[in-house]
Amino acid sequence: MRAFDADPAYSLFLMDDQTVLVTGAAGFIGSHAAAALLRRGARVVGLDNFDPFYPRELKLANLRAIEAGGGGAGAGRFELVTGDFTDAAATRALFDRVKPTGVIHLGAKAGVRPSLADPLGYLHTNVMGTQSVLDAAAAAGCGRVIIASSSSVYGNTPNAPFREDDRSIVPISPYAASKLACELIAQTHHHLTGRPVACLRFFTVFGPRQRPDLAIALFLDKIASGQPITMFGDGSMSRDFTFVDDIVAGVLAAYDRIDRHGFRVWNLGHSEPVRLDAMIATIADVVGRAPVIERKPMQPGDVDRTFADLTRSRAELDYQPATEFVEGVRRQWLERTAVA
Repeated sequence: MRAFDADPAYSLFLMDDQTVLVTGAAGFIGSHAAAALLRRGARVVGLDNFDPFYPRELKLANLRAIEAGGGGAGAGRFELVTGDFTDAAATRALFDRVKPTGVIHLGAKAGVRPSLADPLGYLHTNVMGTQSVLDAAAAAGCGRVIIASSSSVYGNTPNAPFREDDRSIVPISPYAASKLACELIAQTHHHLTGRPVACLRFFTVFGPRQRPDLAIALFLDKIASGQPITMFGDGSMSRDFTFVDDIVAGVLAAYDRIDRHGFRVWNLGHSEPVRLDAMIATIADVVGRAPVIERKPMQPGDVDRTFADLTRSRAELDYQPATEFVEGVRRQWLERTAVA
């Protein structure tokens, strides 16, 4: 990778010598990451199985946005492969053909509440699938692997803000447990192979193209159309909402720098938790319509709060989240109204 930014505080690199394989490329974060890689000159191979968790049409729109988001720089340098990374033989064959210099593994079965109904499916996709990706990467001589983890691994730890080295964390959903398991097998992979691996704990990512089942996307649609929204709990539950552009900046910084560390876990959040009732009020202000709220008890698996300690990621990645919550909601709303 060739440096093109002389600022030593946040060195960026041209990636015209890189082939990066992105799993989950047709998804929310994956499509943004793929576009960012194209802008930096990489060849990008996307892998996605078009899981029916949400409509295929939205994923096809995400794929169109990759080329558009690449600013025209990605012509001929993006390839989509339809496939399932839990198929170890097919994944190994893909890696052997592509020979990626690096992998950004964003594909997963997502969602805390759905994992309660299908724990086996979540463990199969997230844990077995991640092992499949790691094995294929090592066999193909891949230089580095970046893996999406989740803030949900912290559970209801009383220690806030949440630090990566907190040993008291206890996941409280199958999804969270599967993500913590991925971190353990990634650490084992690094120990056995010596290859650099980073695990990134994402904190409630939002922004344009957000999955339709997630709260901000769901509330924007429902409040705008006058439909009632459901508020679980008394409104005091809080989340460390992080805009997708900031997440992608952290992903690319981790990709650039993990070879200095070997194995590392980094938080990627905003470090400014927002209460659920304040989130609803912000969305209502942006949409310009009062919400109709139906109140229900807290749901099993939901944590009380998330709150990222960014000490490590700021020091080692120069990670500096820049988009405030209200601005991010406005940008997500503008994108929704533009495509409506």
